[in-house]
Amino acid sequence: MTVNSIPHIIADDQIPFLDSIPSRLARITRLPGHLIDKETIHAADALIVRTRTRCDAFLLEGSSVSFIGSATIGTDHIDIPYCESRGITVVNAPGCNAGAVMQYIFTALTAWAAKRNEDLCGKTLGVVGVGNVGKKVVRLAEHLGLKTLLNDPPRALAEGSAGFVELAELITHSDIVTLHVPLARDTYCMADRAFFSSMKKGACLVNTSRGEVVDEEALKNAEKDLGGIILDVWHNEPHIDTETLKITDIATPHIAGYSLEGKRNASQTVIRALAGHFGWKELENHCIDLPPASDVPADLLFTQCFPIFVEDKQLRSAPHLFETFRKNYVFRREWTPEQYRHLTLCLPGKIRNSLSITD
Repeated sequence: MTVNSIPHIIADDQIPFLDSIPSRLARITRLPGHLIDKETIHAADALIVRTRTRCDAFLLEGSSVSFIGSATIGTDHIDIPYCESRGITVVNAPGCNAGAVMQYIFTALTAWAAKRNEDLCGKTLGVVGVGNVGKKVVRLAEHLGLKTLLNDPPRALAEGSAGFVELAELITHSDIVTLHVPLARDTYCMADRAFFSSMKKGACLVNTSRGEVVDEEALKNAEKDLGGIILDVWHNEPHIDTETLKITDIATPHIAGYSLEGKRNASQTVIRALAGHFGWKELENHCIDLPPASDVPADLLFTQCFPIFVEDKQLRSAPHLFETFRKNYVFRREWTPEQYRHLTLCLPGKIRNSLSITD
């Protein structure tokens, strides 16, 4: 970037709210994620990406990129050591969609329980990974009358073991196990054959973290002993394994975190970081306003806010359109604080009468 020019930013065209950056501050080129490649970014000063864009030496070598903003919670698609060695600033948005994922978890679990004619109240929920998302999941679980077991080795090491249990204990005693860990060397296929053989017979597995955290072959072998399988993330996305899809109770195309609030939070974080990087004083505390959420009756908060079986049916009908469904997903609204307080009115019996279940 020359002294008198403005930065050129290449941005994934699925990231919303970037039009709030004035054209006098930056030139933004919007591209589909799969077209963000070595050639298109060669003269770019910054990238704004999602998980579909792998940012490593192959993409970045020889470019003028000095900033990468990922409008996502994780950075496993970015080669951090390489970026550090080249002086490239990397920013992501941890916790941006924690509320959306929490909403997904309990919408899915109440739907699963209703289909089995069971109550969630009194069940034990094992939360593996108690970071931004996991903490919200634990808080709502306890609000709704579930017991919780927490496993998070890094937090236990830093804070002390009180309040945490070993993974083996959690797996053995939980009626539901939900995974909220980042994808790393020690979490790759952590839910393996031994993991599933230790789970309670009839227990439910939920994965909204990364597909590669679960060994899908081991999951298929364990399916007969599990009471439920809820997957939002998959190996080899968007080309998912249809045999894994068949064994799930609820399946969605990686949209657990797709709320309007979550997208706003991510874009807002990236824009503020861009402002700091390029010296845009007027955007350093940038806020993105959203329209008011619709009123929803208290007893329909688990169903009307997020009709999860619609997404499930759509994916099953055409799994080869995984990326299309994800791209065209209409961002849902998260529960407001007042709606959150009313969630207990949905349980245990009312939810069964309001669910529309597609077998």
